[in-house]
Order: sequence, then C-alpha cells, then structure tokens
Amino acid sequence: MKRFFTMNEKTEVNMTIGIDKIGFATSQYVLKLQDLAEARGVDPEKFSKGLLLNEISIAPLTEDIVTLAASASNSILTDKEKEEIDMVIVATESGIDQSKAAAVFVHGLLGIQPFARSFEIKEACYGATAALHYAKLHVENSPESKVLVIASDIAKYGVATPGEPTQGAGSVAMLITQNPRTMAFNNDNVAQTRDIMDFWRPNYSTTPYVNGLYSTQQYLDSLTTTWDEYKKRYDWTMNDFAAICFHLPYPKLALKGLRKMMDKTLSQEKKDSLQENFDKSILYSQMIGNIYTGSLFLGLLSLLENAENLKAGDKIVLYSYGSGAVSEFFSGELVEGYETYLDKDRLSKLKQRTALSVEDYEKVFFEEVELDESGSAQFAGFENQDYALVEILDHQRRYSKVEK
Repeated sequence: MKRFFTMNEKTEVNMTIGIDKIGFATSQYVLKLQDLAEARGVDPEKFSKGLLLNEISIAPLTEDIVTLAASASNSILTDKEKEEIDMVIVATESGIDQSKAAAVFVHGLLGIQPFARSFEIKEACYGATAALHYAKLHVENSPESKVLVIASDIAKYGVATPGEPTQGAGSVAMLITQNPRTMAFNNDNVAQTRDIMDFWRPNYSTTPYVNGLYSTQQYLDSLTTTWDEYKKRYDWTMNDFAAICFHLPYPKLALKGLRKMMDKTLSQEKKDSLQENFDKSILYSQMIGNIYTGSLFLGLLSLLENAENLKAGDKIVLYSYGSGAVSEFFSGELVEGYETYLDKDRLSKLKQRTALSVEDYEKVFFEEVELDESGSAQFAGFENQDYALVEILDHQRRYSKVEK
C-alpha cells in the first residue's frame, strides 16, 4: 500500500496516482564516440571512462521534439486511451516555436480527443518533473482523467565544443493515471530553486552557453542540500530505497552524485545493490547521450527494463535537476505487475540504429532549414521515421505520420 506524507506524519489516502505506462523514442542515427574521439584527436577513454558514454543519438532535420514526442507516446497508447486523455504536457528546452506549444502539434498527430488541455513547460532539464506533479494534482482533482506527460529534447552543442560528446536526442512519454500499473507516486516532493547562470540559451543562439565546471558543482551541491532537506522532512534514509535515478547530463556526473549519497550507515550489501541498479539505470543513456528533460526518466526506464533485483513494493527515489537552477527529490513505489508494459528487448533495438561517420554526423545534425522567398521548404529522407516534419509552408511547420 502506498502512503502519502504530510510534513510531520505519514497518513494514508485512498487515491493512488502515478505512471501507468512509460515509453521512449529516439532518432534512427547514432554516432559512436570512439569515432568522434579519433576525429577530434582525443583518447577514447576520455568519453568511455571520463563521461561513461559510448554513443549518442543524432537527429536529422525531419526529426524534432514533436516527432520524437509523438513516436514515444504512440508506442504506449491505445486508441481507447487517446479518447480518455484530457491533458497533454510537453516539457522541453528545444522548443520549435516561441508561441505555439509542441504539445498542440503532438495532440493533433496522435488524434487525441479534442476536449483536452495542451501546453508546454520549460525549466531546462527539470521541466518534466514539474509536469508530473501538475499531472498528479489534476488527477487528484479529476480522478477519471488521464494525463500524457512527455519529455522531449535534442541536446546540441556544436562541432568540436567541450559538450559535443554529451549531445543526444530522444523523448520519454508517461501516462499518468489513478491506480497506475507501473509506479505509484509518493507525496514527498522537495524542490529547491537558486538563481544562477550555469547553462543557458538566449533566443538569438541555436546552441547553449555553458559554464561547465560551475554547472557540475551546482548539480552536486543542489543534490546534497535538497537530499538533506528531503530526509529531514520525510524521515527517509537510503535504506528505504531499492534504487536511485538521477538526471543524466552524462552518467559519470550521476555516479559522483550516487557516491555522495552513500553514507557510512549503509551495509556493503546495500551499497552493492544500489550500485548494481545504478549501472542498469545508465545503460540507455550510455547509448543515447543527454536528452535534457527526458534524461532522468530515460534512467528510470532503463532501470525498470534491465534491473534483475527489483520487485513490486520497492521504492525508487529520483533526483531531478535543471540548470538555472531547480532541483527536486521525489519517490515512487513499484506496483504489482509493473513489468507487463515494459520493453525488455529495447537494448537490441537500439543496436539496430544506423551509424554515421563523423563527417556525416556534422552534416546531418547541424543542417539548417533553408526557406524560399515564400517561407517554405520541402523535406525528404524520412521514410524510416514514425512521424516526420515533412515541410514548412508559409513559415508553418507541417508534420505527418509516416506510412510504412
């Protein structure tokens, strides 16, 4: 039985809300970091050991946050659920329009019933965590509601930049309902905001500005201070959790976070178990790279689909961080039969992506839209995508499901 918490006591409530289903989509192209290391003249271990990264997903011009979001969502939704969803939230920091929300495009592509609320949330890599909390509050208020929360991003830093090996592309979709079939939320969120400039992207820039070392320090300091407050408010200890999932700008940073959370009271057996589950949680990120808002939840998905020692009733704690900066700890509890809607074959599917040479990656990933005098452009080469940006007509982006 899941419990909700107040500040000072644990009290049961009747409604259980959480993640009913979770799915993922990424682009069809991959860049192997061994090849990038050779092209940039650096030791490959700088990436494989220094970052714990092996590959990154590369999105072409026809694959953006909308198409990735639609693909991730469609992989988990039934036609019946599309008729029941009454809210669509897309969390992103790779917005494709300063006015129209990506969620509205996704709502249309998926054919979700019209009487739904659709909008976008932004706060760097943290946004999807806020979206989940908003979705939970909505279901508390309207118990029959189903909310589609999507974290969709393309991390792009530029050729030969320090952040180049931590780029990536992907989307995680989660269906939030009462009586969820995957993970029930505990009512134990603790968030922290600090006004800093560790990572930002002005409107006039296609790539972000990064204060790398400072951002790393802020990620870890936000982790320790928010974790201390979380433990104090809810009387949790590390022994209460079977696993910890982290925001994963690159897995090595999360590993540093895990080590900071491992206190001396833990038995060696518990430490080994947490480390084993951490290793399972980073498997997908090691092949995808950074997907900003989706990275934390890609880690959760990787854990659920690959861990061998999890069971119903296990609690998982999640650390969310978005530069600028907002951080949050919250937890969930696995429900009976949570394995049913997972894809245990995802690793092998990721290995089927098309590998690009470094030269081709530079062309594909950094290609810019070239509009004619009417503000239009036609696109091709998207036959292997599920959804695609097929054209821009009079400055309007036109998407379509790709018929196979």
